[in-house]
Amino acid sequence: MSIGRSRKSPWPEERPVIAKKGENRPLASSIHDLARHLNISIGTVSRALNGRADVNADTRQRVLDAAAKLNYSPNQSGRSLRRGATHSIAFMLQPHPGDQQYGEPFFIPFLTGLQAKLAESGLDLIVVMGAPGDYQQERLRRVVETRRADAVVLAYTRREDERIDYLTRVGFPFATLGRSRSGGKTYPSLDLDFEKAGADAVDRLVARGHRRIAAIRPSLNLNFGYLFLAGYRKALRRHGIEVDPGLIAKGFINEAGGDAVTPQVMRSKDPPTAIIFNNDAMALGGCKALAEMGIKPGHDIAVIVIVDSPLCRYFSPALTGFRPRLEPMGRRLAEMLLASIPAFAGPEGARIIREVWPLELIARDSD
Repeated sequence: MSIGRSRKSPWPEERPVIAKKGENRPLASSIHDLARHLNISIGTVSRALNGRADVNADTRQRVLDAAAKLNYSPNQSGRSLRRGATHSIAFMLQPHPGDQQYGEPFFIPFLTGLQAKLAESGLDLIVVMGAPGDYQQERLRRVVETRRADAVVLAYTRREDERIDYLTRVGFPFATLGRSRSGGKTYPSLDLDFEKAGADAVDRLVARGHRRIAAIRPSLNLNFGYLFLAGYRKALRRHGIEVDPGLIAKGFINEAGGDAVTPQVMRSKDPPTAIIFNNDAMALGGCKALAEMGIKPGHDIAVIVIVDSPLCRYFSPALTGFRPRLEPMGRRLAEMLLASIPAFAGPEGARIIREVWPLELIARDSD
């Protein structure tokens, strides 16, 4: 489904500078090259090329002169830029370090909802895949500088996230699945209430008589791990239970991560009687490690998962967890992103929406 050509682009149309016939001048292959040549920011170069009023006349002329000298021309499809839009939104996806697969179940219903809502506005969803261990900064720069998409959606937000800082600096439209301390409140974000889920998990376990409760959280400075841990700690203190650093471990958010770190907490001097895992993949690896130690989840130790998935019901025992509404979240984040872009915002004008959604407790047999 293609968007009508009469729709205003979310991007101002860039004005490429074309060399005169017969001239043989060096070519700046990207806006990054032009910005580096001028020793100014990409955002300033972009605004100057687009004739924005917030760039002073001297700077604008300096940029235009350099663009002419270097024969700069945007290297995305010329037709797309002349129309002013690609009619695509990019979702940045990468596997976890040490994991060569992209098939995490979490994203399938989320992307289904995201695509469905974007399609209603005539937009396509493209997925930009990274490599294991690559935090996407260079791929993100290429998407922005070549205008391969009109906006991007980021996931796995970090506590401090250089991707958010970059997109904010250059003025490129984006939204995030997850919060971050980067960028202030200048962009749309949709997150789950990991802090409350962490606290609710502790409350549930304490009500069942547990006081030695371990927490397995993600590494890589992922923000939802900090939120989960904040709720866990607050709930323990509320119940008069001292927080034991020996019962807190972090690892990659996949099976290998759970398998690697679970033995660490189980070998503590006073081992836990319950473990809270951040997601189903970590729980799967953790339960494997427990079984190899002769410890049976749901019998010898209680297990709760913060982010439930359909896989949790097929564990033995079936895992208690907190379920997100992923497909509605995808649709909602698309609405929030479009609401921030003037061309799609409607008569009320562009606005920034930020929301935190609850997770629903699904009680099963593991605790």
